[in-house]
Amino acid sequence: MVNFKSFRGVITQISDFPVGQNGDRDGCYKMMSVEDGVGGVVNFIISPSTYFVNQEVVTAGEWVTGYYDGDAPVPMIYPPQYRALIVVKENNFQNVKIDFFNQQLVSSDGQLQLNLSPSIVMSLKNGQPFTKSPANRNLIVMYGPTTRSIPAQTTPYEIIVWC
Repeated sequence: MVNFKSFRGVITQISDFPVGQNGDRDGCYKMMSVEDGVGGVVNFIISPSTYFVNQEVVTAGEWVTGYYDGDAPVPMIYPPQYRALIVVKENNFQNVKIDFFNQQLVSSDGQLQLNLSPSIVMSLKNGQPFTKSPANRNLIVMYGPTTRSIPAQTTPYEIIVWC
């Protein structure tokens, strides 16, 4: 189970990131600087395996939320530098929740419960269909309205299973 942590802010810069012994800037790795508007700054390392929800292309000036593994080792530098696992571009028409969902399909923070329906698109992050139960898994959930209960309940539009 990945310990998903997140940082939300506006992209201030995207640049090539050097990798390998020679510090090659081959264009496959990027550094994305994100500022939260109250002085917090994070640099996300974007690799070819970083998952962008809806395959969105992001640019400077746009609001994003970057998700990283809170248990992964990080260099002791400022601003903090995390390897981005997932990036979500801000969208007024859909909500996104990335978390572990238990047997009752309640997120690990207890804030969201999923109600499944046959019309939900479920897939793996590589786009292939997922036909098993999404319970007890890390999920990327795209959804709209929720109930005002605790936990809030929703029937998602799409679920991506993070195996």
